[in-house]
Amino acid sequence: MKKLLEMQDVDKSFPGVHALDHVSFDLNYGEVHALLGENGAGKSTLINILAGIHKADSGKIFIDGEAVEINDVESSLQNGISVVHQELVLALNMTVAENIYLNREKLTKAGFIRDYDIIQDARELLKKIELDIDPKMITGKLNIAKQQLVEIARALSFQSRILVMDEPTSALTREETEKLFKVIRALRSEGVGIIYISHRMEELFQIADRVTVMRDGKYIATRDIAKTNESELLTLMVGRKIENYYVHEACVKDEILFSAQNVSTASKLKDVSIYVRKNEILGIAGIVGAGRTELARAIFGIDAMTKGEITFDKKSLRIRTAEDAINAGIALVPENRKEEGLILFQNIEFNATICVLKEFIKRCRVDKKKEKSIIDYFMQKMKLKAASYLQRVNSLSGGNQQKVVLGKWLATKPKMLILDEPTRGIDVGAKAEIYEMLDQLVHEGISVVMISSDMEEIINLSDRAYVMYDGRIMANLTGDEITQEKIMYFATGGTQA
Repeated sequence: MKKLLEMQDVDKSFPGVHALDHVSFDLNYGEVHALLGENGAGKSTLINILAGIHKADSGKIFIDGEAVEINDVESSLQNGISVVHQELVLALNMTVAENIYLNREKLTKAGFIRDYDIIQDARELLKKIELDIDPKMITGKLNIAKQQLVEIARALSFQSRILVMDEPTSALTREETEKLFKVIRALRSEGVGIIYISHRMEELFQIADRVTVMRDGKYIATRDIAKTNESELLTLMVGRKIENYYVHEACVKDEILFSAQNVSTASKLKDVSIYVRKNEILGIAGIVGAGRTELARAIFGIDAMTKGEITFDKKSLRIRTAEDAINAGIALVPENRKEEGLILFQNIEFNATICVLKEFIKRCRVDKKKEKSIIDYFMQKMKLKAASYLQRVNSLSGGNQQKVVLGKWLATKPKMLILDEPTRGIDVGAKAEIYEMLDQLVHEGISVVMISSDMEEIINLSDRAYVMYDGRIMANLTGDEITQEKIMYFATGGTQA
């Protein structure tokens, strides 16, 4: 049977890294074929070759049974391939319509852009994915979730026969994800082949027909989704059976470390009151736009509070800047690690020590021994997979980048660590390591506030969980109360009886 796409014996090496070791992959007409593997497994390299970003060292690509040459992005598009990359590539100062049709604008005879036409076409595309926004809106004013959907609309605008989606739901709500799946099913029925990459295992069983697993640059196995299960796929991904995926043994103390009373901000929060106990993992759940990130930013001094009182470690605390929070013993791992958590062109050493320079720099002198001890502890504690601490962080996998951000803030020796979407876009192996690390931290005396859109994280790791909706706290759940049904009820505006 003729395939829509075949990639045969594709091999690719970079300096010091054999990224793809004779990998083969195929895609049927009207199929969703999931590509699964840990960060560093070779998925992105395979897709980048298909997208024309990299050129394979060897191997063949067939579309409709015919051999094709893909040497650049343009030739990829000409062969009917569109890619929705995990890292957004939108021009934030341009409108939504301009982003969707960038470099493909319709022109008048005088050479001016026919704005009306691209706006109307963009409006139809946005309607197709049920995204209710004005195509004339500046893209940078949208939240990450809506920007992600604009990126998907741009890919759909090419009307390609092969569509690659790399972590398309990483910033989407459950409702937005369902809308996207509706679009995917419609495309599948039209014969479009879709390569779907996601670390959210439950999604694969909802939308995929087949799944191929890669590990360490090699093809491992392909399974019909109906004939496999999560346990088998996890084992294929990491090469061993993972036991006790969610690791957490409660050690909460009754003593309250942190409390915030009636916190409000100009943009979102409305009389939010929370408390955090010592040695506690406190989950904060809610859909995108509920105010969870805004709460973290207010606590950390990034967003100004219009009113509210904070008590930390039995003392009244006024936080006006992030420096006030850090000096008090509060740390924040932000949602967007690439833009807000890391200096990508710098190395691990620079990023890991930037918050604690005063620890080893005295009177213009650098205590190299002290600096090395901080780095060595950090590399060991984080189980960081890197050639050396001089490696640039932009060359690390998503999971290792997140470990660098975590390590940077742990170096400040915080009493309370706030984590905003700590495992978004990272593979299952790195997730398991971070879960184990969080458990270790609370046993070492650090309180953890975990903001997450991953329901399983909230349910399995939280000692207690707040649910937010529209800038307010709707519920404070404990123990057996932390269920998917209750979280969704309160996250969508449900109130206490």
